[in-house]
Amino acid sequence: MVNAKEHLTTEGLHKIVSFKASINRGLSETLKTAFPNTIPFSRSLVINTEISHPYWMAGFASGDGCFAVTENKSSSKIFVRLVFSISQNSRDESLIRSFVDFFDCGTSYLSSLNQTMVSFQSYKFADNYEKIIPFFSKYKIRGIKSKDFEDWYKVAKIIKTKGHLTKQGFDLIFQIKSGMNKRR
Repeated sequence: MVNAKEHLTTEGLHKIVSFKASINRGLSETLKTAFPNTIPFSRSLVINTEISHPYWMAGFASGDGCFAVTENKSSSKIFVRLVFSISQNSRDESLIRSFVDFFDCGTSYLSSLNQTMVSFQSYKFADNYEKIIPFFSKYKIRGIKSKDFEDWYKVAKIIKTKGHLTKQGFDLIFQIKSGMNKRR
């Protein structure tokens, strides 16, 4: 549309904003204010939830997956947790829910903060170590996210050998974590 210079007309600009309203996180507050009567472009629900091949899942996770190290604090301890997650627009809810069966672990849920998002999460250590890691070791993550998976796996090995219970291991985990994802 931009190449055809449609964005230079009022009608074309409104159409582009309508498309923007229907993808990713929708319109920013600034755009909502500037275009208050925008009706998002209608997009169809994802009906096919069959994962055709493990490489499809590896590619999907390479684009939209997240390998995270989180910590939970109690009154006397800090617990380290590995989390693998994928989030999508709620129109893809049946697809995201199918990941629980595909990986034979994890949970899926509709976001309580943003009802337009649905997520799959695997956070039990045994599931991550015995199912998620072997899967992505065989069907490789591509791109920069492969570095996050490698670091995540390093943390998993530290936890598996109980290294996270020592100050040295705990510090190493947080050093690794400090360079992952958006901090890379």
